Amino acid sequence: MLGVSDWAGYLMLMLDGALVTLQLTVAGCAIALIGAFILGLCKLSRYAIIRWAATIYIEFFRGSSIFVQLFWAYFVLPLAGLPMSPMATGILVLGLNVSAYGAEVVRGAIRAVPKEQFEAAIALNFTPYQRMRHVILPQAIVYMLPTFGNNAIELVKATAIVSLISLSDLTFQAQAIRLQTGNTALPFISALLIYFAISVVIYQGVTRLEARLSAGLDVTKN
Repeated sequence: MLGVSDWAGYLMLMLDGALVTLQLTVAGCAIALIGAFILGLCKLSRYAIIRWAATIYIEFFRGSSIFVQLFWAYFVLPLAGLPMSPMATGILVLGLNVSAYGAEVVRGAIRAVPKEQFEAAIALNFTPYQRMRHVILPQAIVYMLPTFGNNAIELVKATAIVSLISLSDLTFQAQAIRLQTGNTALPFISALLIYFAISVVIYQGVTRLEARLSAGLDVTKN
């Protein structure tokens, strides 16, 4: 029978795994956010070739398995002279995959801004950059935040796939503890609660940010 000190050691392993999961989440979300804005704006470009390139990227990452993307990046890219560590591979694949979903959020949110706002910015002789920076995006971001929050939570759950390339994330550590102790319930209930706690923090953070940004903006009327 395992003693208290044994379980304390296993708890530290779970926390180490949670730290890896948090690193994947933060870095993956950063890549996904940047990629989503770039791709979303490309989808709205006046140039057809830019729109087509963005569409191909989005449909490729949304239409193929994230497991295959992970294995391809980890095992195939080194054959082309582009080796990456498990951490770098996980961050890159998670970020690129979620950015494809976020791109449609950006495009849809910008389209949702009332047409009158575009016309008013043009009447004020704003440049395209000024229109987007000062008029359109401040309103569109409020539309984006709820879905961005959902995408971030989906990314948290997707981090579990990195255990397949031997990265010691939360799921990997839970599985390792199960194999060492023969106890399935405790490590996976702990992992479940930690994933849930991370998701709650993201949800609360996004909700508060949405309320703050929407203050003073009438985003409920078109």
